[in-house]
Amino acid sequence: MDFSWTDEQLSFRKEVARFAREELQDDVIQRDREEIFFWDGWRQCGRFGIQGLPVPPEFGGSGGDALTTVCALEALGYGCRDNGLLFSINAHMWGSEIPLLSFGTENQKKRYLPKLASGEWLGVLALAESVTGVARQGFQTRAQRFSGGYVLNGSKTLVTQATDANLIIVFANLQSADGPTGTSAFLVEKGTPGLTVTGSLRKMGLRTSPMTELSLLDCELPLESLLGAEGQGEQILAASVEWERICGLASYAGTMQRLLETSSEYSRERKQFGRAIGKFAAIERKISDMEVRLESSRLLLYKAAWLKSQGKDSYREAAMAKLYLGEACVQSCLDAIQIHGGYGYMTEYQIERELRDAISARIYLGNLEVLA
Repeated sequence: MDFSWTDEQLSFRKEVARFAREELQDDVIQRDREEIFFWDGWRQCGRFGIQGLPVPPEFGGSGGDALTTVCALEALGYGCRDNGLLFSINAHMWGSEIPLLSFGTENQKKRYLPKLASGEWLGVLALAESVTGVARQGFQTRAQRFSGGYVLNGSKTLVTQATDANLIIVFANLQSADGPTGTSAFLVEKGTPGLTVTGSLRKMGLRTSPMTELSLLDCELPLESLLGAEGQGEQILAASVEWERICGLASYAGTMQRLLETSSEYSRERKQFGRAIGKFAAIERKISDMEVRLESSRLLLYKAAWLKSQGKDSYREAAMAKLYLGEACVQSCLDAIQIHGGYGYMTEYQIERELRDAISARIYLGNLEVLA
């Protein structure tokens, strides 16, 4: 296995980090406080090519493999402090683009992917329900087939950015004339009669990425709204989750690198008892632990991405990366706060927000109790 970057990947990595530092730092503290999504940043990322990373050139993207995508998104996380924006970008790519790429018809790909890859459209995935969570067998959302298409009824919760989405992939249990046929996925466009986005959900972290609920009441869809085959929802979701566990966590590795550098610099400058606090063994140990976690996280991420890029099964490795990195990022945030002392607890230093945002990585895409 060779995880070293090519010269082209290294150059792209540096350019992504530069772009993120210069273009994506607009008043994160205020937007986090007011729960405002960074639309200018979203559009700039679209123009730069971030949303099109995994999309083939024929559909408006750059066609990057998993390893190149991880390389870019790690640099994006390093340069950009707006974790909510990064979360929305990842939800968009892995929740809408990958399902379409993997299971869409040629017409569906041509209709949606160019708009999604450019950032003109925002796509999301609607899976969880308030009672059953993500347990597909217990979904209350139903799709009834009739001669002209399907009718959807039900509700979804914890949907990232449904308020602004142009395209929502809704998972529902299909009821046909022959009885239940399993979970299926449907492409529902903004403005479809019967689709209603309801109240916003308040969150501890990732506050610049809105989260809402939605309801479907006698929502009629044409036959061509079906994504993949009937009953293929499990396979569609698995493809999405595999990519997101690999690439969606890459930005957290970038965050961990930034926290390590920030904490190291602070420990050299901050003086206590006549010497820099970085000279004390307790602080040295925290810095060392942060670096070990970062390198371990990278190895797990890069291995999973390399396997995916080689066309090999990476589902196990992706789960391992998710399991470890979610914990590692939270612990590195805690260490960074401890190193900064009282300042680390202050909003203006922006470390307490990193912790609030990082905790979500222990929950979504399979919480630790499920993966362990």
